[in-house]
Amino acid sequence: KAKDEHGLGYGIGYVYAKDNACLLMDEILTARGERARYLGADGESSTQLNNITSDFFFAWLNSPQEIELFWQAQTQPIQQLLLGYAAGFNRFLSEANANTMSCYDQRRLSTITHNDLVRLTRRLLVEGGVGQFTESIVGAKPPQSWWQWLKNKVTDVTADNIEPLIAQVPWQGDLELGMGSNAVAIGRNRTANGKGMLLANPHFPWSGALRFYQMHLTIPGKLDVMGAALPGFPLINVGFNQHVAWTHTVDSSDHFTVYRLELDPEDAMRYMVDGKYYSLDKKTLKIQVLDDKGKLSTLTHDFYQSKFGPIITWPGFLSWDNDQAYALRDANLANTRVLQQWYDINQAKDAIALRDSVEKIQGIPWVNTLAADDKGQALYMNQSVVPHLLTKQLKDCAIEALVAQGLPALQGNTSACDWYVDPAAAQAGITPATKMPTLLRDDFVQNSNDSAWFTNPKSPLVGYSPLVSRQDSYLKIRTRFGLSSLQGDGLLTAEYMEHMVTDNQVYLADLVLKDLLKLCDQHKSDDSLTHACSSLKSWDGQANIDSGLGLVYFEFVMDSFDEREKMWRIPFDAKNPENTPRGLALDNPDVVEVIIDALDEISDIVEDWDLPENTQWGDIQLAIRGDEKIRLPGAYGDFGVYNVLEPKR
Repeated sequence: KAKDEHGLGYGIGYVYAKDNACLLMDEILTARGERARYLGADGESSTQLNNITSDFFFAWLNSPQEIELFWQAQTQPIQQLLLGYAAGFNRFLSEANANTMSCYDQRRLSTITHNDLVRLTRRLLVEGGVGQFTESIVGAKPPQSWWQWLKNKVTDVTADNIEPLIAQVPWQGDLELGMGSNAVAIGRNRTANGKGMLLANPHFPWSGALRFYQMHLTIPGKLDVMGAALPGFPLINVGFNQHVAWTHTVDSSDHFTVYRLELDPEDAMRYMVDGKYYSLDKKTLKIQVLDDKGKLSTLTHDFYQSKFGPIITWPGFLSWDNDQAYALRDANLANTRVLQQWYDINQAKDAIALRDSVEKIQGIPWVNTLAADDKGQALYMNQSVVPHLLTKQLKDCAIEALVAQGLPALQGNTSACDWYVDPAAAQAGITPATKMPTLLRDDFVQNSNDSAWFTNPKSPLVGYSPLVSRQDSYLKIRTRFGLSSLQGDGLLTAEYMEHMVTDNQVYLADLVLKDLLKLCDQHKSDDSLTHACSSLKSWDGQANIDSGLGLVYFEFVMDSFDEREKMWRIPFDAKNPENTPRGLALDNPDVVEVIIDALDEISDIVEDWDLPENTQWGDIQLAIRGDEKIRLPGAYGDFGVYNVLEPKR
């Protein structure tokens, strides 16, 4: 609690440091591009990115010019929040000792600045764009010069030991963020008191750059808000004030496009647009690397930039050869509005005010927003920063072979494929709010990382750009669970909403377990399946700590289908997406073979693990804190479990 933004930021920074100084300093090292300087070439960031690649990427992303541009774009209240946060954090560092700071003897920073908080904010901004292409950006090299960037290599960092550090993974056809959430907002027609009710169920990590921290922030007469914030963020990301509660879910929209460049046959450093060649810009960056003798050396690396953005490569998928290259344009790189956006949300008086703020500022980077207020209004918004392309552009410019593999790819040899600039949008080239899905209801809205389409079955959201929201496609199993739990017209209670999460129902089992047990009955004579089928039959269909081994068998069988769409008995029907697909196609020999082979394999694994028949899920899924083993409920969201828990394997 403070009288102004500087004081509030000061308090946040100081208190956050008391609980998380080591975490934030590590993330600041990452955002500065200084991990190798203090920690050496070995090691990795909290997102499992090696120090060399991480440092080069963030040196590129958070250049001094970009940091200054972002800072100058902030309002005075936001600047004061950041200045205060840094000052409060630094006060804690000045007072800290080995008893109050677990990493005191290994600390790398003595102070932080407001610019460090800007760097962290920009890191969060690009999670839905260039942040998914870190290796692709750092690894992009002109044809025949893969190791040219090592010509100035230092003595302890050589081509031999750097190669695994910049290795790129093959294209997997999936650019979904590795996190998500469930959210349900209930309106006056479904609550006993006629007011709104919100279920916020984020699925963010327990550690690192995306771990939430609970706060209550007050500036008398101006701000009174409680909820959770991400590291280094001086406002509430997910929370409530006296009038409205809101939460977010990672959206399914595209926040970037990839452009295929047509290169000059005589010079792979030139690309054509509208019949004219342009040169790629080369930017050489330096990082410092600490060797095992405590000596600092300098490593340089070249980045290549087109008018669209950085050149990217992806082995076996996006190549830079003598004919073509690929460039990435991220809509959030120019989003300087994000902090003001959440400050306005924190102060919203009702769902309408919250909606109006988001539609005006357009600062939400890559999440949906759901809210409920004390007037009984339930709000859904797929209002994030998304490239704007007209229908004709999508038809004429799309590279279908890449789009079919999940990449929003466009022709880069004509300006006709540039993002369309609508003066109604808050940023040049992004989709204006009027062309993004928003739904206000008095019964409910929900989202579990699906498109906007079936937010509420009574009001399908259709007709939007495929970059924004798709329709007539599979619903996630979690979405179908949420819709099944909300069907009807009965009144809902807070306890009921809570149980949607804590009951740990495996909704996929509701769709296929009956057929799976039928297959077991058909193979009673197969002794190798006896234990598996017995466990499946006694399993309660949940992921509670006392649920049986049947969950282990069930997960393994479901994961054995390379393409789950082939296993269904009743196929997907766009006219009935809540209830299709379902059942197992036991009349298909290939499906039966996959199931039998999977049951055989997991039976052998269970035997090798020496798991007794009375083993419970909580005996397998554990968090270890010192000598304590904490049994954990929940399971993977792909199985339709609201209480998503994805353990490290």
